[in-house]
Amino acid sequence: MPRKTLKERKEKNPTEDKENRVRSVIDSIDGTEDADDLMLRLLERLKEGEKVPSVGKYYTFVYNPKTPNIRYDSNPLVAVTEVYSWGFRGINFHWGEMRQYTWDEIAGGIYEVYSEELSDVKEIPFGKIKINN
Repeated sequence: MPRKTLKERKEKNPTEDKENRVRSVIDSIDGTEDADDLMLRLLERLKEGEKVPSVGKYYTFVYNPKTPNIRYDSNPLVAVTEVYSWGFRGINFHWGEMRQYTWDEIAGGIYEVYSEELSDVKEIPFGKIKINN
C-alpha cells in the first residue's frame, strides 16, 4: 500500500481541522477565565469514558485527594503509565512529574484526550494546584 502524502496526512490530523474537539476552547480563551471554568469548557467538549484508563493514553479528570495537607492538581492532565487495583500512576503535565491517583478520589469519570489533541490541550491553562485542607 502506498504511503499517504503529507497533504493527505495533514487533512486527517484532528489538530488541524474541524474534527478537533478542543480547538474551540483555545479559540474562546480571553485570559480572564479561572482554571475551573476552563476545565468545565474542556470537559464539555470531551466524552466521559470508562472509569479505568488505558496505559499509554492521555486523560483529564477532576481529582479530590483524601490525604490532608498535600499539594495536588485538582484538574490533572495525565499520561497513564501504570494501572492498579487501587488506581493508577501517570505523568501529570501540569506538574511535569509522576503522580498517582486513587479511584475513590476521582470525581465523576475520566475523559480521554486523543494524542493528536494533546498539544492543543496543553495550551489551555486549566491546571489547578491546591493544598488539601
